[in-house]
Amino acid sequence: MKKWLWMLLTVTLLMALTLFLSSVALADDPTTCDDAGCHEGIEDIRDPNSGMFIQINALGGCTVCHGGDGTATDADTAHGGVFYPDPGSVWIAENTCGQSGCHEGYPYNLERALMNTEAGKIQGNTWAWGIPDSYAVKWGNYDVDDPDGATPAMGTDSYKSYMEALMVKFPDVFPQSLTKLPAPSVDEILADPKLAGITYQQHDCQRCHVGVKGRSKRGDWRGMGCSACHIPYSNEGYYEGNDPVLLARTVTDEEGNESPMQGVLLKHTIFGTRESGQGMPVETCNSCHNRGKRIGTTFQGFMEFPYGTPFDENGNMQPKLHTKKYLFMKTDLHYELESRPENPEGRMLCQDCHTGLEMHGDGNIFGTTLAQVEIECADCHGTPDKYPWELPLG
Repeated sequence: MKKWLWMLLTVTLLMALTLFLSSVALADDPTTCDDAGCHEGIEDIRDPNSGMFIQINALGGCTVCHGGDGTATDADTAHGGVFYPDPGSVWIAENTCGQSGCHEGYPYNLERALMNTEAGKIQGNTWAWGIPDSYAVKWGNYDVDDPDGATPAMGTDSYKSYMEALMVKFPDVFPQSLTKLPAPSVDEILADPKLAGITYQQHDCQRCHVGVKGRSKRGDWRGMGCSACHIPYSNEGYYEGNDPVLLARTVTDEEGNESPMQGVLLKHTIFGTRESGQGMPVETCNSCHNRGKRIGTTFQGFMEFPYGTPFDENGNMQPKLHTKKYLFMKTDLHYELESRPENPEGRMLCQDCHTGLEMHGDGNIFGTTLAQVEIECADCHGTPDKYPWELPLG
């Protein structure tokens, strides 16, 4: 009996030692990217012990996502060839985030999701101007179709069946393709003044989609595509990590004054689910969701306010956030740190309700949030006569 115990103990210790040594080795990128003089000190994109980090290193390290030459010793060569400064961009993500063995299919889905097409916003606003002659959704930010068919590419069998039934019942909000929103000329607008609504739409409503970066304003800095949500940016847009190369990047104004470059990620890390160590903060969502319904800023308790009070300790007015000034009123109940008795403590994030299928899409083209959003209040709170788990799907 003791012999078996010793054998079991020996095997256990060897396994533990192997895991320890492999975790130490995995923190060393197989490329020269983090060598002295380059990106030495840059943060690990994920926990070195995580499955994602192990897989990235096994496939080649930094170059798996960024491309370039991982054996080079100078920046020009390292960043030569096919190089992606922002690997999350939806326009190249099938070669990076969505490559074989990683998050396959997600770039295809995201390109057709409302986060990229904004088809619902376009249809609603242009219809209010009297431009389209029906409720059918036909315009998006870009030309796009859905060659893989009506069956959702992701989700459970029950979800897929339910969505296919919805498409049959509401064909106008599940288009098979979209064409890019037209750009009428001045002469066309003079001949048909309601077309000015398209100019308004393009100028004021279409900058917040994941096909482009955020505007260069406080609170609006963000990446593109996957990076728009999964890579953190601060309100000020400064890098605050340990990479000397990124820290050394500066800009010089007309008077010769240097300042840190803006529009750089906060740290070289990925936000995701609890498995990645942290969720996506509401501020990330609010780099877009601060206009329209103001759903993100009101969730935090901010109301737009014409004055600059409260003043800071030097008597200066508060800086603008999202180009606006705010007065803090009261956070949404779900965002409060303490809820009513017997409820869990700790505020909810947007992603606690808004699912992965909502954010990434399921491969089909949606024409309204009512088609793409999965969650409703009753899913958690039930109805007057039924508990949530007694309700049917949908």
